[in-house]
Amino acid sequence: MSETQNEPPVWSPLDLRREHLLNNLVTVVALLFWARVLLYALNQQVPRPKYGVVFLAGGVLIYVLDELRTLEGENRLERLGLWICALVGIAVPVYVWLHYDVLETQRIGYALGYEYVIGGLFGLVILYLTYRSFGAAFAGVVIASVLYAYFGNLLTGLLSHGGIAAEQIINVLTMEFDGFFGSITQVVAVKVALFLLYAGLMRGYGAFELIMRLSFRTVKYLRSGVAQSAVISSLIVGSINGAQTANAAMTGSFTIPLMKESGMRSDSAGGIEAVASSGGQIMPPVMGAAAFVMASLIPSIGYVDVLIAGVIPALVFYISVAIGVHYMAVKQLPEGGVDIESRLEDLNEGYHPIVEAIRFGVPFVVLLYTLGVAQWTVISSALYTCAAMVLTGSGLPILLSFVNDDVDPVGTVRDAVNDTVSGFKFGAVAIAPIAIIIAAVNGIVDLLNATGLPGKLSLAIVGVAGGLLLFTALFSMVVCLVLGLGMPTVAAYTIVALLIAPTLTGEFALDPVAAHFFVFYAAILSGITPPIAISVVVTAGIAGSSFWRTALEALKLGMPLFVLPFTFIYNPEIVTEGFGLMTAASGLIVLFGAVAITHGLNCAPRPFGISSPLSYGVRAVYVTLGVVAMVWPALLPRVGAVAATILFIALQTQMAGTTNIGHVAESD
Repeated sequence: MSETQNEPPVWSPLDLRREHLLNNLVTVVALLFWARVLLYALNQQVPRPKYGVVFLAGGVLIYVLDELRTLEGENRLERLGLWICALVGIAVPVYVWLHYDVLETQRIGYALGYEYVIGGLFGLVILYLTYRSFGAAFAGVVIASVLYAYFGNLLTGLLSHGGIAAEQIINVLTMEFDGFFGSITQVVAVKVALFLLYAGLMRGYGAFELIMRLSFRTVKYLRSGVAQSAVISSLIVGSINGAQTANAAMTGSFTIPLMKESGMRSDSAGGIEAVASSGGQIMPPVMGAAAFVMASLIPSIGYVDVLIAGVIPALVFYISVAIGVHYMAVKQLPEGGVDIESRLEDLNEGYHPIVEAIRFGVPFVVLLYTLGVAQWTVISSALYTCAAMVLTGSGLPILLSFVNDDVDPVGTVRDAVNDTVSGFKFGAVAIAPIAIIIAAVNGIVDLLNATGLPGKLSLAIVGVAGGLLLFTALFSMVVCLVLGLGMPTVAAYTIVALLIAPTLTGEFALDPVAAHFFVFYAAILSGITPPIAISVVVTAGIAGSSFWRTALEALKLGMPLFVLPFTFIYNPEIVTEGFGLMTAASGLIVLFGAVAITHGLNCAPRPFGISSPLSYGVRAVYVTLGVVAMVWPALLPRVGAVAATILFIALQTQMAGTTNIGHVAESD
């Protein structure tokens, strides 16, 4: 590769002016978008389907403008195409908005001739923007769903159906309040949007730097602290934004170079960040968009119920990952570690612990109180949390500037306004692609429901598995991983929840919460499962490492997590019984099982002094004990597996002459 290829692109004066104008336009549209969202949150006077139309239109416009802003060079044809997408993406929803009453109450099941044309154009816009934002894999799923709906009458056997006419497909997707404007889009518009605004405001006010500062401080107390910074920062950031790739890109840009600088291999650094970023969306109190979708799909439970159910599995997930990261890090990091002081000095500029604790702690407390204690609605909790974030994020620095003679109050006010506007813009840019892919997923779900595929697939899975729960669960896991390849979690979860969860609840009477957590975790793990592994793609790019080696490291670290979904099936109490002694005890046993698997995969090369290939048998014993502790449906064998694991690890540690589990003995 030549030097010119490594140099960043040189923007012409025209490009710079265009970028400046488009950046301002994105900011203005973002402010108008959030003004409409906040107005709905305050009065909720517009019917939810009608509001969902406006939400999707705003998401499309913001996404297109942001793409135009970042587009390099002339690319006139591409720019023209994006402007056409913006025009169609606004015009068709405006038409649907203006004719809402007619479309909702009178013209059901059919449309006018020109409506099929504009609806078809809008469908092509959503398809193209889906391809542009999430790649060919997911766009291919959308196309396959449409083709299956249209050509179903040509198929034979289980997958055959009567076929759906092209006009009816367009009508369902665009002119009725199913399809692109359907219930899932409405859930995201009503319940998720304001949490993305909260995340954007946190970023605008500098919360990300605070999170990285806190994460880096673990280096002072743990030898694996550099690697643990990836786990901690990804947990906090991912719990709010709920997106694997965004989390990996955001935190990985800091943590991966730091791990490499400290002495870790690039593939290990990328694998650690990929797994840590994948789990952020399972951590309460937000859990990303998928948690809201889950609450809307499971009858008789609310969003808070989903959060409560997710606490124990999330703790098992992250503690087991942290332990696995420690095993990996102590094998590669030198004793002295990396000098973190210089990085902390950069981050500590203008840092006041008490001030920062109030700025970001008060809104978080508001969220916890309104959502968990006062039991307010999700939209009210999010609204007050955002208001508190603006109040403390901008108000506190302004207040302090008037009592500190060394600080210019006018400059502080200007900075506070800029940070607030930036936060609104960050939030809008973050939610725009989510709005687009949710619209596409909503279309897929409604088309597949119309064909009757979910019921047929359920019968097929049970038939192939011979009616046995174990084989059904294994086969369902494979299907979830395959269907989720290349998709964001919310899209993957929604599709597998439609296709797989009914099999577990209908044929085996499994608790709906346990069944949905099974497919939810499986959908998350598809992000680190080759051959696509979208989280690994991002982190391997940042680390400059081989995709396959990075994916292998991610799988090695995340192996206990592939067992965890089966815990929900055979020991569902950890997600169905709320907080209690039984839940805590079962969760602790599951955690010990995950540690056993991690130890078996990462312990010293010669456990108990046994060299290869016989040492693989010892490792297999640890893995087997871990699986039994996590999955076995009876309590006594699980406790026995944990006791045996503790005994074996103690003996191995004593024989190795070290108290640092997972550390390679000098004699090896």
